[in-house]
Amino acid sequence: MGEIHHPQVIPKVVTFLSSLLERVAESNDIAEAAFFSGSPPLSSSPPSPSSALPPFSFPQRTSVFHGLTRPTISIRSYLERIFRYANCSPSCFVVAYIYLDRFASKQPATPITSYNVHRLLITSVMVAAKFLDDL
Repeated sequence: MGEIHHPQVIPKVVTFLSSLLERVAESNDIAEAAFFSGSPPLSSSPPSPSSALPPFSFPQRTSVFHGLTRPTISIRSYLERIFRYANCSPSCFVVAYIYLDRFASKQPATPITSYNVHRLLITSVMVAAKFLDDL
């Protein structure tokens, strides 16, 4: 007889983090496009103050985290996939956000955009998992 497979319940912290990072990446993408086109940003409202990540600083330098194209997988799907297969605790995602916040504040020339958010996420989650979950 086969086992009944119950899908894992995705913690709210994963959903919250994905929503927050989607907003940050989107606002930085809009700001970057406006900066390089010389026009004001399309969004009349500034990024949400609930996002503790610091504002962008252009011109942006390319880093090892930048891809040539945007990944087709959404940030939420990517985080859910990491949660399912990386076998790390929900607290890793909180610590990963802290790492991303520190990175963004110490590296203002490399804002979190849709071109680098996936790579920054996997890196920060794996470092957090090594720190918290590996015994």
